[in-house]
Amino acid sequence: MEKKLAIVTGANSGMGLATVIALAKKGLHVIMLCRNEEKGKRALELAKEESQSSSIELMIGDLASIESIHHFAETFKANHDSLDVLINNAGVVTLKRQETKDGFESMLGVNHLGHFLLTNLLIDELKRSDAGRVVIVSSGAHKWGKFNFDDPYFHKGFNVVKGYGRSKLANVWFMKGLAKRLEGTSVSVNALHPGAVATNIGVDRDTGFGKRFIKLLVPFFRTPERGARTAVFLATSEHVKTVSGSYFYDEKDAPLSKLAQNDELVERFWHWSEQQVGLD
Repeated sequence: MEKKLAIVTGANSGMGLATVIALAKKGLHVIMLCRNEEKGKRALELAKEESQSSSIELMIGDLASIESIHHFAETFKANHDSLDVLINNAGVVTLKRQETKDGFESMLGVNHLGHFLLTNLLIDELKRSDAGRVVIVSSGAHKWGKFNFDDPYFHKGFNVVKGYGRSKLANVWFMKGLAKRLEGTSVSVNALHPGAVATNIGVDRDTGFGKRFIKLLVPFFRTPERGARTAVFLATSEHVKTVSGSYFYDEKDAPLSKLAQNDELVERFWHWSEQQVGLD
């Protein structure tokens, strides 16, 4: 039997890397989608060693660039007809307001819009799987997230906590909107809160700023392996094969904020996202 095929974004460290290793141990063929080739190659060697699997490969793509996402999707489609699992794991936290290559505020741009485009570009491949699964790593931070359609690029009053919260609310809105659109297909989509995990997420991707801060907090956090557990569960467990449109924490259904469940906002945000990435 052919191995199931999975893509994990942000796979070169932390929870993404732990997810890759766990999936490879379960016998899946895993594509690590990484932005940085050098870090990706190091992570690939580590993942093969830890999982004792040679069925892992590295592909390069930057979720902060629409052009790069299109290039990744085209390369993937040239080599594969179908996709069984897509784990949208990559996430950034920026202490100061930053922008992606296309001018989006970085946290919303990478954590949501990049994944929104990637998933939509691969939807036909997911539908060709017997039971395609999309797993979106959100966070309990969605509960304090708000989105201002009059200032979507967050030019006014930016702070890191609000910015991160709204990007995680965006993840849940995306999951809800996608679940509705996938009704009646073989593809499911669910989101999750991994718990507070010790990763490099708050470290500036270019300068390394924030590393000391993360080290101080490590004793209070879950390990990346523990954080990856629910994502792996949603990607592989028979128990959730027919579940779609739900939000999980510790492998169980968890409550969402009222705002996250607002169908009108889910739809409005879907159409806004389509416009931003040129899918409308």
